[in-house]
Amino acid sequence: MNGGLRLKKGERFWLWIFLAPTIVGLLIGSLGPVLAAVGISFTDWDVITPPTFAGLGNYQRLSADPTFAKAIRNTAYYVGVMVPVSTVLALLLAMVLNQKLRAVTWYRTAYFLPVVSSTVAVSLVWSWMYAKDFGLLNFLLRSVGLEPVAWLTSTQWAMPAIIIMGIWGTLGQGMIIFLAGLQAIAPSYYEAAEVDGANALQRFWRITVPLITPSLFFYFIVTMIDAFQTFESIYIMTRGGPVNSTTTMVYYIYRNAFRNFKMGYASAQAIVLFLIIMVLTLIYWRMQEKWVVYDD
Repeated sequence: MNGGLRLKKGERFWLWIFLAPTIVGLLIGSLGPVLAAVGISFTDWDVITPPTFAGLGNYQRLSADPTFAKAIRNTAYYVGVMVPVSTVLALLLAMVLNQKLRAVTWYRTAYFLPVVSSTVAVSLVWSWMYAKDFGLLNFLLRSVGLEPVAWLTSTQWAMPAIIIMGIWGTLGQGMIIFLAGLQAIAPSYYEAAEVDGANALQRFWRITVPLITPSLFFYFIVTMIDAFQTFESIYIMTRGGPVNSTTTMVYYIYRNAFRNFKMGYASAQAIVLFLIIMVLTLIYWRMQEKWVVYDD
């Protein structure tokens, strides 16, 4: 059988021909910029004048930069709240929409719309909803006798407001992923459990959760990486304020690179972010052996 899978000489040639555009695109569009960022991180470069070698100076500055430390804390706060909450809510939503409901297709489409909507447009809409004087949320608070909240101009509420929007924006993606996982579970598992006298909660924990773990693993890792790279909503809604309370690592990289023209320093921050994401992803990947169940 192995001999039948071997490619002939002419087939190998065409294989590389068809793979060439993808390989070239990865080298130029992905690997190239990463290697360039590594090199630039060891320089002082303001884009206008030629770069000068700085050694580990940029990385040493990071260790003493209080704003960078705050950006790491803000990013950890955003990821640590948004990812688990969106995972739980998306799973619950998928379970509801997996039922035989009237107009269920319309509901699935409505919940998926934020995923394909422009982040800029969505951020503008949420900015209007969060407005202190005329926003929809404060209008609802006033209608029940509560004081309005300065959602985007308060150091206490700005990051929670960004997180709420982030959760809302990822629910549709999680719903689709979990729906696929739920519909792949054979009904015979539930039928056997009912015969054995298992109630709904027991069926959920003993059947649904273990068999949905591949979908949970995929969604969690993809959402975690996306959350670390959150930028557009913060740029549109808060510009990292107030008082850097919503300045994440990616936004701080942008600010240093394209507003302060400290390309070397921004590249060093980008490398640190890359290493954090890589380490967390590898740890999470290794942990899948202990809890992810693949139904053969």
